[in-house]
Amino acid sequence: MEKDNKNSVYELNAQEYNLKLAKALKEVSEFKEPEWAMFIKSSSGKERPINDPDFWHKRAASILRQIYKKKIVGVSRLRTRYGSKKKRGNRPERFRRAGGKIIRTILQQSDSAGFTEVEKGKKPGRKLTQKGKSFLENIK
Repeated sequence: MEKDNKNSVYELNAQEYNLKLAKALKEVSEFKEPEWAMFIKSSSGKERPINDPDFWHKRAASILRQIYKKKIVGVSRLRTRYGSKKKRGNRPERFRRAGGKIIRTILQQSDSAGFTEVEKGKKPGRKLTQKGKSFLENIK
């Protein structure tokens, strides 16, 4: 029975699952988009601010799914995961990590919702609580 629950996150493809999870996160009161979110870029490699009205919940869904897959994840690893290449004119492109403020704020919101907790030890970072695992596994 445990094996069936564990695979429920992987039954759908990632994009379809993240959209359903983002829709479910809109109903969680802790996941509110801050006022400053519509004015900032997601990375120094981007040229324009974020234009998607549902960006906050989609990014939160994606981050929670990453934590589910990797068990323990920190802000630094997530910044690398969501980074992109910066266009530099005639010079070659270079990889730039994503900004940490968006990721950090989403992780703090998920902490206050009870979905994640801070893990201290050999490999510090965030890990899902039992409540967070069950929330992610019940998305269908």
